[in-house]
Amino acid sequence: RELGYDRLLEKTAASIPDARDRLDYVVKMTEQAAVRALNAIEAAQPIQDRLGDDAERLSANWQKLFDKQLGVEEFKTLVAGTRDYLADVPKQTRATNAQLLEIMMAQDFQDLTGQVIKKITLLAQDMEQQLVHLLVDLVPADVRSEIDRGLLNGPVVNAAAGPEVVTSQNQVDDLLASLGF
Repeated sequence: RELGYDRLLEKTAASIPDARDRLDYVVKMTEQAAVRALNAIEAAQPIQDRLGDDAERLSANWQKLFDKQLGVEEFKTLVAGTRDYLADVPKQTRATNAQLLEIMMAQDFQDLTGQVIKKITLLAQDMEQQLVHLLVDLVPADVRSEIDRGLLNGPVVNAAAGPEVVTSQNQVDDLLASLGF
């Protein structure tokens, strides 16, 4: 309290439920997107299977024609079947495209959840810095002089920036060990 950390810790502790709610939001949005994508795939799969099966059947019948194994009536049936197939293909491709669009639209969650995750990441970094500073301030004076101040800079993004940044979990462990934890 004398160091003023009581309000800081209270603020940090108060932000944890919000972070938990935000993570729950990310989980729900991700789950909804996955369900939407899977449903669209399940809807498109039979359309594609039918198109492929019909094309294979027609191809086999056309091969029989080229092998001179079809009579005149069978040829007329083949031509009518091919005409029907070709007339149906645009409808089926539109249906498949609609499902592909649904899969693409299901990915809109990423922008929203990315923003939420960034906010939670900033909260976690802030909490980490506050707790490390609190630990350092509470260390007995005889141990405080032994603390490597370079270890108090948090996680490193660019290790080439200088030697004063934390570059590994071992350095974090060393800091905590020097503090008696």
